[in-house]
Amino acid sequence: MTIKLNKFLKSASLLSVLVIALAGCGTNNTATPAATDANAGNKPAETATADNSLEQIKKAGKIRIGLMGTYAPYNFLNDKHEIDGFDADVAKAVAKRIGVEAEFITGEFSGLIEGLQKDKYDALVSQVTITDDRKKTMDFSTPYIKNAVNVIVKSDNTTIKSLEDFKGKKIGVGLGTNDEKYLRDEAMPKVGKFEIATYNDVITSLKDLNVGRIDATINNTFAIQPLVEKNHFNVKAVGEPIKEDFAGIAIRKNNPELLDAINKALDEMKTDGTFKEIFQKWFKVDPNI
Repeated sequence: MTIKLNKFLKSASLLSVLVIALAGCGTNNTATPAATDANAGNKPAETATADNSLEQIKKAGKIRIGLMGTYAPYNFLNDKHEIDGFDADVAKAVAKRIGVEAEFITGEFSGLIEGLQKDKYDALVSQVTITDDRKKTMDFSTPYIKNAVNVIVKSDNTTIKSLEDFKGKKIGVGLGTNDEKYLRDEAMPKVGKFEIATYNDVITSLKDLNVGRIDATINNTFAIQPLVEKNHFNVKAVGEPIKEDFAGIAIRKNNPELLDAINKALDEMKTDGTFKEIFQKWFKVDPNI
C-alpha cells in the first residue's frame, strides 16, 4: 500500500480533514440485534408529524435511527454484527439522555431522507450535511461535526492536483449526497464539463479509482482511511479541502419538542465530556466543533 495515515494528513490539516459528507451508502439493508429492516412497520407519511412526537418516542421506549451502516468509522457493522461507529455512539448517547434506546435501521444514503419523510425513521444520524435546501423539508439539530472534503486520486496520478483539473475527467461521488450536488451545481459550472459517476457505497468508488475506471473522487480522508488500509488501495489526497460542511441530526419538521430534546442532549454531552470521549475514540483528536 502506498498511502499511510500520515501521508493523508500531509494533504490536509488534521482538523479540516475530519469527516465526510459523502457518504456513499450501503447496498444492503442489514438487520442486526440493534437494527431492523427499513420497511418494517411503516406508517403513512401523512401521520408522521403526530407519530414522531417526543411523547410518542418515549412511549415506544425507542427512537428509530436511520443510517447507512456501511461507512466506517462513522457507522458500520462490526464483527459482532452490531451497528458501531462515531454516529452510532452519538445516537446512543442522545437516546440515553432522552430516556429511550436507539434502534438502528440501515439503508442506502440516497433513500434515507425519503425514508425519514415516510416515517421509517424518527431521526437520521448518518453524516447528513446541513443545507438550506434540506432545511426546507426537515429540521436539524445543532451541528455535531465539521466535514471537510478533499480530491482523492491514484497514487501515481500527476495530472489532477485540484478541483480545477476535473475538466474532461470522470469523477466518482456518492449518490444522493451533498457532494454530488456540489459537483453538479458548483464545480462543473466553475471548471468545465466532466463526467460524474455515482455510487451507493464508498468501497466501490475506491475500487474503481484504484483500477482506473474513474479519474478521481471527492471524500474525506478519515472516511476512506480504514478502507484504503484494509484493501491496500493505491490512492492519495491532493490539494487543500475543496469545501467544508456541517452535519447534524435530521428529523421531520414541526417537532419542536423532539428537536429541543436532541439539542439539550448534545449540549449535555459536550459539557460533561461524553462527546469529547466519543470523538477521540474514533478520530484520535479533540472535537472540531
